[in-house]
Amino acid sequence: MKRSSLVSSLVAGCLAATLVACKQTPETQAAPAHSEASGMAQSLSVEDLNRNTLHRRGVEAAIWGMPAVNFDRMFQAMTAAHGSWNQILYWSRLSTWKNQLLTPNPDALYALPFFNTKDVGPVVLEIPPAEGGSIVGSIMDCWQVALEDVGPAGVDKGKGGKYLILPPGYKEKPPAGYIVLPSGNYEGYALLRANLKSNSDADIAAAAAYMKRVRLYPLSAAAHPSDTIFVPADDVLIDATTPYNQTFFDSLNRVVQYEPWLERDRAMIDQLKSIGIQQGKPFTPDAATSSQLKASIDEGHAWLINQYETAYPKYYPGQHWFSPGTEEMVKSYMSGFAIPNIYPVDFRGVTYYWGFSSVRHLGAGQFYLLNAFDRAGQPMDGGSNYVLHVPAKVPVSNYWSLTAYNFDTHALIRDVPRASRSSLVQGLQTNSDGTTDIYFGPSAPQGKDSNWIPTKPGERFEALFRFYGPDKPVFDKSWTLPDIEKTP
Repeated sequence: MKRSSLVSSLVAGCLAATLVACKQTPETQAAPAHSEASGMAQSLSVEDLNRNTLHRRGVEAAIWGMPAVNFDRMFQAMTAAHGSWNQILYWSRLSTWKNQLLTPNPDALYALPFFNTKDVGPVVLEIPPAEGGSIVGSIMDCWQVALEDVGPAGVDKGKGGKYLILPPGYKEKPPAGYIVLPSGNYEGYALLRANLKSNSDADIAAAAAYMKRVRLYPLSAAAHPSDTIFVPADDVLIDATTPYNQTFFDSLNRVVQYEPWLERDRAMIDQLKSIGIQQGKPFTPDAATSSQLKASIDEGHAWLINQYETAYPKYYPGQHWFSPGTEEMVKSYMSGFAIPNIYPVDFRGVTYYWGFSSVRHLGAGQFYLLNAFDRAGQPMDGGSNYVLHVPAKVPVSNYWSLTAYNFDTHALIRDVPRASRSSLVQGLQTNSDGTTDIYFGPSAPQGKDSNWIPTKPGERFEALFRFYGPDKPVFDKSWTLPDIEKTP
């Protein structure tokens, strides 16, 4: 029976049963010996019920908590690099594979200021004016909801500014001269990217020097702030990949213990309590609970993979590129998840399964297309060869880039000499008609090393095409990015 017919039959049956029940009087109604529901209930032991509840709630906790766990993993990587709160994790060179954030851009210089207002009060993040360089990025809370965008595409419009991040419940009047950002959380971070003119050593050094003009300090020290501490990340393994095991719930517990409950999430208080995560209580699951939570995170992981592969609408009809956002997600990001009748927790979980950060104004400074399949609809294998024919005149005011990631981790492919190609690359070969061919595979085609992105045999990979400063043809689709093709 078709799904629609089955649903119609069930509805009709329920209506008929309701009408019959309404016509009966207490005297004529007969009590059934056992309903199917009561029979099922009697067949389940207390242990079955508890185990099933724990499993269900573990799955939902994983999906709901993904952005917070993603954030905590980044901060744990920061501490492994000997950094701490109210300091800036910083790359002075283009990233190698040791940058194991989720889908980072290896063609940009990154700085990640991690702030915490719980003990020091309001924190100031100073963004320099776009003179001799420029920065794009966003300031986010620990749920990775953008409080505001910065730089030319942000609220300061390239003039620079002092962003004042307030702790939850802050009542004092902020001083004049600041861009005030109230937050419902103590912890958070900013993702800042320094725009490059090219990937020459001189331009990279200039962008790195410009990035170090960013400052981070407590408002209480604004009169005489101490030097901002920059934590070098160039030669350090920054492993922020998501662990699908007990460690996942340990990260979630850290955030729950430290942060106040947001009104939108109060329904999760009892849900988490039932799996052992409760504010003010230690999270110490016994062996049986740990085993069940491992099964929960395994199922949640499988669900996230399926959603990532199938749920996003394709950007171009008949092709496989997709924009990693939905209408509800865009509305939620732009409103700070304040729209009362939508809360896309599922798609939020999928988003932070493969990436990190958010923007307040999607498309203003950047636009992304993701793809995990070749033109024939097959997963892309790191042991095979592929090509992407990038059409001429990519509609960007800044630059475009193309990056390959390990599909399982959504991080840069480990132990390869590079992970991307971009329009900034010196020596990138362009065809006579203005098109550019980018090659993927374990080795470069003869004479095409400058246009080659290495992949590894035995590993599935995915590709992300970034438009920085996207122009109208990206959005009206008068310029189209074709699918990646497998080659002999």
